[in-house]
Amino acid sequence: MIAVDVGGTFTDVVALQDGEIRTAKVSTSYTEVYGPVLEGAATLGVENTEVFNHASTHGLNAVITRRLPKIGFLTTEGHRDILDMGRVWRPASAILDPRWRRSFGDAARPLVERYLRRGISERITAHGGVLFELDEAQARAELEVLRRCGVTGVAICLINAYVNPAHELRLRELVREVVGDVPCSISSEVSPLAKEYARASTTVVDTLMKIIYSDYTAKLEKGLADLGFTGQLNFADCAATLVPSDRAMEQPFRIVFSGPAAGTVACAHFGALIGERDLLCADVGGTSCDISVVTAGEPFVNTTFELEHDLVVNALANDISSIGAGGGSIVAIGSAGEVKVGPDSAGADPGPACYGRGGTQPTTTDTCLMIGIIDPERFAGGKVDLDPALAKQAFESLDSEFTLAQRVRYAYEMAVNNMAEGVFNIAIKNGVDPRDYSLVAYGAAGPMLLPAVLDTVHCKQVIVPPNPGLFSALGLLSADQVFTVNRSAYLVLTPEVAPEIDALFAEMEARLREGLDGGTRVTFHRSMDAHLVGQSWETPFVPVPDGTIDDTAIATMIGAFHDTYEGRSGNRFEMLPVEGVTFRVRAVLDTPKVTYPELPVRGDEPLAPVRTTVLRYLGDGETGQEAAVYDRAALRSGDVLEGPAIVDEGLSTTHIGAGQRASVGRYGELIIRRK
Repeated sequence: MIAVDVGGTFTDVVALQDGEIRTAKVSTSYTEVYGPVLEGAATLGVENTEVFNHASTHGLNAVITRRLPKIGFLTTEGHRDILDMGRVWRPASAILDPRWRRSFGDAARPLVERYLRRGISERITAHGGVLFELDEAQARAELEVLRRCGVTGVAICLINAYVNPAHELRLRELVREVVGDVPCSISSEVSPLAKEYARASTTVVDTLMKIIYSDYTAKLEKGLADLGFTGQLNFADCAATLVPSDRAMEQPFRIVFSGPAAGTVACAHFGALIGERDLLCADVGGTSCDISVVTAGEPFVNTTFELEHDLVVNALANDISSIGAGGGSIVAIGSAGEVKVGPDSAGADPGPACYGRGGTQPTTTDTCLMIGIIDPERFAGGKVDLDPALAKQAFESLDSEFTLAQRVRYAYEMAVNNMAEGVFNIAIKNGVDPRDYSLVAYGAAGPMLLPAVLDTVHCKQVIVPPNPGLFSALGLLSADQVFTVNRSAYLVLTPEVAPEIDALFAEMEARLREGLDGGTRVTFHRSMDAHLVGQSWETPFVPVPDGTIDDTAIATMIGAFHDTYEGRSGNRFEMLPVEGVTFRVRAVLDTPKVTYPELPVRGDEPLAPVRTTVLRYLGDGETGQEAAVYDRAALRSGDVLEGPAIVDEGLSTTHIGAGQRASVGRYGELIIRRK
């Protein structure tokens, strides 16, 4: 099995071959994203590989940078500005800011320009009846405008189409007749759920992803075939579950945010192996720190997520929060003379100053190089040459009255503080006590910076898993293959609606079975999103019993809702009726997963460092700290390392601080605790 995680700075490739985990790391290309994927695949060899799992931020980056194809948007007449208005929410930081504008609005950077958003004369009622028939002559005239404007795709979202899709289906036929054979997504197939804006934004994103990923997928499949790959290509979705590439391209909006989600799944899988089921997961890369929570062995999953503030996508997604703190975060001097770190990043190009690629601003990587945590000769497995003189020059160029030692020390402390604040805020947001949770440090820069967070956040411990620099990619070898179908129907849960709900689940399960191999082991999981009658927002993932939905099943569903609601909010209102809104079926296929080889225990040969180094600028001392340096490949299960110490490996560096102790677990994980 091979897995690839395409990040903003590096493309990570891992392979599980004959029980051995092999890795490769390639710089990401912004012009030909598939190129580094094929380069990494060629390095590890794909000739005899059965499965190739893929996660990418390619589509996400296209949305963020607005490097998007020109598409049209059709909606019910009078609603063409739904994409501009969003949900009319402001972020907390902008509530009192009169200059704030929505990032995807017409005043900023719209996904679809207003002249390409056309109103269609028609109307379906909330109950599925036809209030106004579709005016085909008017629709053809609007489509002719889009054709002359040269759109390369069309998104269609009509009011109440999730109840009755007839008009959307006919409009899609008219698109083929007038505009031609271009990608066309309709909301009743992409996201047949209530709430018009989220359905519209999801449909637009789906159309964009069809155009962006169709060419990418074709080139990737051809490149893999040229390398001798004959197995199954899978894409990961936003919950890091796997879907065959052909099925993924039917609804590619599901894969727009797949990369960070894979790390959460990797943490849950590895945590189960070592008996740690409550985890704070922190993936520190070159640009950002992605933080998520695993409770009782399960990632926290949302029914929607945001690509930007208020830019909603209706897809199951692991709940991940990102902060602008990574190895490439730029060190700068603020208006008051203070040292700031991030959120701006040097990225892969030009990168940190020490890369020697034209970067002149110091970054967190330059900071750790100046301190001595990073060995310039062993960085990235020796494939990237670092120049300490350029890092020093970048710090000296800062317009500050601080000494060089103060600049470096404050930059390090600010980088650690930013991550500590992010981890603490996510813990509080999810209602968990960080003292009960282990912090998993991964990503190339995670083990280098996150152990220092222990002194601020007071987590139970820090866990550095095997191959932390490519741990998110390993999550793709820990994921299930899952297919999901949703349907919205506002139904107050009473015995009278049992036949309608039973028919809904029967239809969804039948649809899922049509696309599955009859010989595959599959488990169906039912759930619903529901609320108390009169509420606006739903409680998601309420379990629904298997089998026929009858009076007894309805009573079970009502009880399950109150249990789930109480678990999330702390309140219980059994006297109020419950209304189901969205009904869901997930088909989980039996999927092989990565296994980690166990480390042997140490024999007669004593544990010894490969060398010692001096860590400068830390604390208040002027002489520095002497630290032992260990080769991670030489460690054995049960070894204990006293801080300060450095653990070097090909694609990552772990810093064990003064006052900390690390022990080596059975799979080679480093467990770092305060002494």
